[in-house]
Amino acid sequence: MSVVGRVEDADAFFAYSPIVDRPPIRWPGDARVAFWIAPNVEVYEFRPPPNEHRRFYRRVPEPDVALYGYTQYANRVGIWRLLELFDRYRIRPTVSLNVSVLEHFPEVRDAMVERDWAFMSHGTHNTRFMFGLSEDEERAFLRENAEVVQRYTRKQLKGFFGPAASMTRRTPRLLAEEGYLYSCDWYIDDQPFPLETGSGRLVSVPYSWELNDGLLMSYLAGRYEADYFVQICKDQFDTLYREGAESGRVMCVAIHPMCFGAPHRLRYLDELLDYVLGHDRVWAATADEIAEHYLAHHYDEVAAHVRSRR
Repeated sequence: MSVVGRVEDADAFFAYSPIVDRPPIRWPGDARVAFWIAPNVEVYEFRPPPNEHRRFYRRVPEPDVALYGYTQYANRVGIWRLLELFDRYRIRPTVSLNVSVLEHFPEVRDAMVERDWAFMSHGTHNTRFMFGLSEDEERAFLRENAEVVQRYTRKQLKGFFGPAASMTRRTPRLLAEEGYLYSCDWYIDDQPFPLETGSGRLVSVPYSWELNDGLLMSYLAGRYEADYFVQICKDQFDTLYREGAESGRVMCVAIHPMCFGAPHRLRYLDELLDYVLGHDRVWAATADEIAEHYLAHHYDEVAAHVRSRR
């Protein structure tokens, strides 16, 4: 019996590539770290439509009043604290956006548009998974996302992160065919990396699973508090900043307004931004800018390098 085993279909999406062997990445201004912050601005339905593959609310029977109420704090209160904080640092976040926010919460929409934030689709609602969609349904879903963002912001939608971290096997191909530039559904690297689509260029931009307040601190799954969160963010930044002297790295901090928008946590996010942005050779970028720079300056070289190794 073989002890080697099999990596199931891994090469269908991305090839193995040791980061130490790749052509070096250079960010604008010779920055060591491209730093982006991703507020997840979302819509949670009181009674979401059923999906046979997964339930969103865990309590039975629905509605889960406690969890639903917790999520509503985000757009009623938390987002406004974050807006004020980001204004002080003059940074443009990349919103991981349930695009129905643009229709359901016009005050939130107008505040983000006025500040020229970047918009990355996070589906339409965070309570609706992509599991089980047919190809035609998924293509229509991606087109609708782009059309809604264009209608309300006049911006081309360039990035995608599946709602509630859901996707299908065909998602990368459809994203490339529909003109998207990058995906944040893969947690594979500390640099952008070409994704295999069979239909054109698509980049994986590093999002954050571990530096994510929704997973560490929230009512859903949290076991830690903001002081710990900020410390691990600083620790990660220090390592990436050191490594970035040789080849640029990406650091993403993913936050949710109901978590870091809470009054007892905001000062810790302030502390983190002061620490990271207090270093020179840090590129405070949007995910759009990171993907576009990579596509223009590094994608072809890295893709050729990966092909040569194969």
